[in-house]
Amino acid sequence: MTGAGRRLGRAFAEALAINGANVIVHYGHSAEEAGGVVRDLEVHGVQAVAIQADLANPVEAAELVSRAEEAIGKVDLLVNNAAIFGPVGALDASIEDWQSHLDVNLTAPFLISQQFARARDGAPGSIVNLLDWRALRPGADHFPYTISKAALAALTRGLAVSLAPDIRVNGLALGAILPPSDGGTNDPLEGVPSERWGTVEEAVEALLFLLAGPEYVTGEILHVDGGRHLT
Repeated sequence: MTGAGRRLGRAFAEALAINGANVIVHYGHSAEEAGGVVRDLEVHGVQAVAIQADLANPVEAAELVSRAEEAIGKVDLLVNNAAIFGPVGALDASIEDWQSHLDVNLTAPFLISQQFARARDGAPGSIVNLLDWRALRPGADHFPYTISKAALAALTRGLAVSLAPDIRVNGLALGAILPPSDGGTNDPLEGVPSERWGTVEEAVEALLFLLAGPEYVTGEILHVDGGRHLT
């Protein structure tokens, strides 16, 4: 699991461990937090290993699966969770802003998924890409982030076709689950028909469904956003 050292990634990793999965805890910079996650997961009797990689570096992204397999053996589930979320508008975005979002939010999931599929070599597997309700309703805020997630939604569907029938690929598009990491001041519940925050438990339940649910589900983007993508 990429980006498993903090926030929702940590909750996702713990849910997998509770259900008996060995977990690779990928992190970019939060080594201490990742180490804490590993210790928490090991309490559940599974193997957990922290691996550092800069996903903005395509070489490091492409090597992540082989490093994971060296650490814990064959990997049959992949969660592309890591992302950057810059509060940059279309007119304010520099080429560096644009490229950094594409590198981490789109290119890295592609490279990791590609290597995962090659490593599976015809064996069944499951990939879930973490999306955002904005991916299907692009707006003016967080422009490079939104466009990179929209592209990730397209990648999810493209991979679902390309990697079938062996590997299922789905997307999980979340809404207001946790306060934004950039400290944004916009009301996250504005326009949410459910008029409440989602819970971490609801996000976890959706992830587990996509990873281990019906094998006939692939290319699906499941929105857990209180209906926000409809308004």
